[in-house]
Amino acid sequence: MSRPARLAAAVLVAAFLPGGAVLADGARAPYTLAETGQRFAALQDAVNAIGDRSGTIMIEPGTYRDCAVQTKGEVAFLAEVPGKTIFDGAICEGKAALVVRGRGTRVEGMIFQNQRVDDGNGAGIRLEHGNLVVRQSWFRDSEEGILSADDPDSSVLIEHSTFSRLGRCDRGLSCAHAVYFGDYASVTVRNSRFEAGRGGHYVKSRAARIEVTDCSFDDSAGRSSNYMIDLSNGATGSIRGNWFVDGPDKENRTTFISNAPEGHKHSADGLVIEDNVARMVPGAKYTTAFFVDWSGDAIRLGANTIGAGIKRFERR
Repeated sequence: MSRPARLAAAVLVAAFLPGGAVLADGARAPYTLAETGQRFAALQDAVNAIGDRSGTIMIEPGTYRDCAVQTKGEVAFLAEVPGKTIFDGAICEGKAALVVRGRGTRVEGMIFQNQRVDDGNGAGIRLEHGNLVVRQSWFRDSEEGILSADDPDSSVLIEHSTFSRLGRCDRGLSCAHAVYFGDYASVTVRNSRFEAGRGGHYVKSRAARIEVTDCSFDDSAGRSSNYMIDLSNGATGSIRGNWFVDGPDKENRTTFISNAPEGHKHSADGLVIEDNVARMVPGAKYTTAFFVDWSGDAIRLGANTIGAGIKRFERR
């Protein structure tokens, strides 16, 4: 395309973008509001265009140094090609690539990587209010994958996602974790993978209800990691059909799953833990427990396949 033609294309695109925003050399803006077809050069502009309504932002393949804050409405962030949209390193509000506190948020097909901040809690998603759904997404090489505040009236659902090389417990700061949820009504994690933790827990939750099903927790390449699942203040629900392998480099190797180690805020009556497989990585020289309970509640610890060196249950 000749230079005059490129300039004409840039002017044409600018006519349809807020503030006349265009990418370098007149390229198409990567964020499209599905409901209207509007295109935006900045993710924040697309979020702002939805406002307090419901809307879907389609994101083209590419690697982006971009971030956004959602303060209201219901927003879906969808990769046009799952696994080809990468948010790399950019942080909003000193927190995360996506900081969300609207009524609801959905994220599908995205990759979040290299999120780091001064307080040690750099995340792909910082959830401060509302419901969250994450599907077919990958969080890697960051201090935290997903970190939430408290919202006892809302829920979290994670499906078909991977969490790799996350967490930290250094610099004299509180630990970060692969995922850490505050006091939510419920947290559900299905068909997802957690691997190669770099400190903290893989799943840490203060929610009243938990469901972790058909997931894999591979700590064989972990470094300074802690529990696979930590139900910090107690929870009911179910932990079923998961595969756990404990690695050789543990900061806290006393258990795979803990219940109420930091206080008994929520009842764990009816919590079901069954049909799981728990093993030690070959060459591990320590003993541990599969499930440790601090609550004394009526928990159903059913049939699980427990490997050598792992005690089935302890009460503390």
